[in-house]
Amino acid sequence: MSCSSIHSILRIHDSLPDSLYSQPMPEREFLEPVFIDAFDVDDAWFQCLSKILDKGHVYTITRGSYEGQRRLEFDFAVIKIKKPSHQIIPIIPEGMSIPAPTDMDYVQGYLGYLLTGAKTETEDYTYGERLVAPRVKVKQDGSGMFKEIPLDVNQIEEVIRIYKEKGPGTNQAVMEIGMPSDIKLNDPPCLRLIDTRVRYGKLHFILYFRSWDLWGGFPSNLGGLELVKQYMAQEIGVEDGEIIAASKGLHLYEYSWDLAKLRTNKTGLEIT
Repeated sequence: MSCSSIHSILRIHDSLPDSLYSQPMPEREFLEPVFIDAFDVDDAWFQCLSKILDKGHVYTITRGSYEGQRRLEFDFAVIKIKKPSHQIIPIIPEGMSIPAPTDMDYVQGYLGYLLTGAKTETEDYTYGERLVAPRVKVKQDGSGMFKEIPLDVNQIEEVIRIYKEKGPGTNQAVMEIGMPSDIKLNDPPCLRLIDTRVRYGKLHFILYFRSWDLWGGFPSNLGGLELVKQYMAQEIGVEDGEIIAASKGLHLYEYSWDLAKLRTNKTGLEIT
């Protein structure tokens, strides 16, 4: 390495906030990915809660939702769900004083969010806008309807068409949520990618979340996406298959740590 390169690195180091270097030394040398092999969404949620209490990394949020508060987060997680349609939302046992993280009414509403391009004036984007544009709006003069096509593709219908016309032998049937300009948003999309596969007579989803709230977001997201998958499988003419989800940001916010302990019977566990 040249002296000029070394000097450049030192200048960059000196320009960074001191607080970035006042953190305690890391307790691990390498990332520790976890793999969850689950039967349904309820099983996946419970296993993830239990595992994150044992394996999660605690850190203070310096940018993003709940800035200044703490998260408990996996280094990286892969969750395989064999039968996501079996139990689509988590079950809270009777007698536990724990609010349900979601319900079918919310999941059905989330399905509508995924399948339409409707967007309010306060929203930078919606998943539905990215997935199924064009969307329909009323003309300002009230003279009728017109189609606005910001992205010029309905990805869900296009994936259905690819499989129906070309068969299952492709790796191109992927639906993208993320866009390069999202890096500038205050709240960029958490779900970035919905990849698909038709194999063994079933439609499977492979998902990537850059960040993912385990307590409430995880079951609601998976429930809604499972309903999308069921619709697509029916249209393609195959059975409903598995979900494999990956995330380097699957986490619990601090407000839900005690709830997770109650649900997993780990109330005596200390998180530091």
